[in-house]
Amino acid sequence: MLKEGRRVRLAVDLGLAGEVVPAGGPAAEAGTGAGFLALAAGVEGTVERVVEEDRPRSPEVSEYERLKSLLDDFGHQMPPASRGQLEERVADLEPAWTAYRERRLRTTVRVRFDNGFVLGDAPGDLFVPA
Repeated sequence: MLKEGRRVRLAVDLGLAGEVVPAGGPAAEAGTGAGFLALAAGVEGTVERVVEEDRPRSPEVSEYERLKSLLDDFGHQMPPASRGQLEERVADLEPAWTAYRERRLRTTVRVRFDNGFVLGDAPGDLFVPA
């Protein structure tokens, strides 16, 4: 489990390529610097920040939640034909709801490695507990 302050280890080799700009300073002119950094699996560091992003919700998921709540709260008071139609609609939307629930949350982390490098907005599954 990734939590702020916990020690982690990089689970895979990483190659980071891109534009090199000073941290916190003004942006450099486009194309003035490029670099490549390799981090080997096993490099350890400390988690500074964890961000869990919610799964995107489709209109079907929202409709399932709305109708399911309506059915749960008022279904016993509805006429049998109306309740049956509502139950059918909820059943039709259930596969979308199940797929939504099975999708994992996207977790990103900021890790300060022991060598001083900082990796931000990295997928959480790149790390294992140290």
